[in-house]
Amino acid sequence: MAVSLYAPSVLLVGKESVGKTQLAASLAGVTSLSENYHGSTVECESYATEEFEYVDAPGIVRDSDAETTRLAVEALELHDQVLLVAQATHLDQDLDDLLPLVQGKQGAVVVTYWDKVAETSRGESALRQIAEQIGVQVIPLDARKLTQEKRETILAALRAARIFSEQPRTVRAGWRIEPRPGILEARGIGPFVALILLFLPAFLTVQFANTFAGWLDPIVGEWCAATVAKIQALLDGWNLAGGLWQEILVGDYGLVTMGPKLLVWAVPTVLLYAMLIGVYKATGWADRINVALHPLVRPLGLNGRDIVRVVMGFGCNVPAVIATRSCSRCTRGTAIAAISFGAACSYQLPATMAVFAAAGLSSWGWGYLGYLLVTTLIYTRLTSPAEARSPLNRLVIEARTFTQWPSIAGIWREARGTLEHFFFKAMPIFAVITIIASTLQWSGVLPRITELLQPVMSVFRLPGEAALPVVVASLRKDGILLFLNPGSEELRVPLTGLQILTGVYLAGVLVPCLVTALTIAREQSWRFAGWLIVRQMGAAIVFSLILAWGGWVLGY
Repeated sequence: MAVSLYAPSVLLVGKESVGKTQLAASLAGVTSLSENYHGSTVECESYATEEFEYVDAPGIVRDSDAETTRLAVEALELHDQVLLVAQATHLDQDLDDLLPLVQGKQGAVVVTYWDKVAETSRGESALRQIAEQIGVQVIPLDARKLTQEKRETILAALRAARIFSEQPRTVRAGWRIEPRPGILEARGIGPFVALILLFLPAFLTVQFANTFAGWLDPIVGEWCAATVAKIQALLDGWNLAGGLWQEILVGDYGLVTMGPKLLVWAVPTVLLYAMLIGVYKATGWADRINVALHPLVRPLGLNGRDIVRVVMGFGCNVPAVIATRSCSRCTRGTAIAAISFGAACSYQLPATMAVFAAAGLSSWGWGYLGYLLVTTLIYTRLTSPAEARSPLNRLVIEARTFTQWPSIAGIWREARGTLEHFFFKAMPIFAVITIIASTLQWSGVLPRITELLQPVMSVFRLPGEAALPVVVASLRKDGILLFLNPGSEELRVPLTGLQILTGVYLAGVLVPCLVTALTIAREQSWRFAGWLIVRQMGAAIVFSLILAWGGWVLGY
């Protein structure tokens, strides 16, 4: 499809999860960039065609001060032509909330979820009356199955766009359609089922992705060893042996030494986890889990809608932090802190499990995850603001979400978005961090820092050698692997199960990795990121001391 550089832009505005993104993509004839669930679109996304450029604004959350709502309102100020997208099942409420925002602008109204309206003839009659009063065309459709006829109707309405009336609306549709409650809405058992569903993707990911990575790791390891030998021979021939280039390429933290094996462990984890979460989002289960868990997480200073964002961090912290834009102002900081502290990303989790496996203590990995969960809950509760824990912190999802069978395209859309964040936002920074770590190693700075910190390790009942993985994990979480000998699956020094547990916990939560810290600073501020790091360091030290000495008292 040809694209015009001078096509007029049309802003699609509506609440969350009404199908704006799918509609914009269908109008443009391309694949949508975000999945259709509450808070999926976190920035304005454009879909350009020869005739129009469709701008998909983040969903507006009623009575919310989310960053995405602010972005949507700001976008409204910049566009004169809009396509207001309302949901048929709650049409009166959507129009009451959204029409005041578009008064005086040109455009039309699209009513999605029209397939949920049973009395179609009565409904169409009501839409005609509403259209006469608000002054613009009202078009009912199913955004997931946009027909060519409906597409042409929308284009015709935009070509002859009329102005939204500024008169108060008195004509009402008169219906409100709610889906039937399911097991997640069952009193008593609902929240517990929601908890199981919440952690099920992480459990399956650890089980299956790590098994696959464990099978692939030796194959890639052989390739890496052969490649390192060839690069070493070239460096010897160019008289660069022992220099900075050797350290950057094939040193202990080199791009070729660690990069491919890290991808082996990270990509299956990120991909599988993203696809499982994508199933939740595409079916509508993600929003129902949020609603069911809200009473449990509100005392922690979180909103039910924040939970999926936090759990996303187990795939990659970067898209998880960015996704918190749709959290409310009073809970966003708490959600980011929970991601930074307790969401063991796809680099950290496999590295941790590999260290336990090397010691023949694979079952201790679940103990690590349990302690991480408990301490994250405590940390979140202690650091959240009082306003976030208030009973007035109500959930800003107005009704139960309709569930549906997921499409393969929808699931892949979600997985692709996470992978794009991983490869194009996280990986470049990881490469820079690798170069920095290699430079510090070559210059002798890193060994000196490690040497200075060795006495501190005794406070945690750890040997001095534990200082190295703790320091490197502060830059990148796969540094936990340095509890093992480079290129080996054996521990650097003999460690007890409790020492391994203490060491990997301290290395994992002492500070967020550099890429996460930079993302937090960009999303919030450097001051916010700095205070978060200081606070997290204090909590990590206390929890690590409790683990080390408490376990010793208990005889571990």
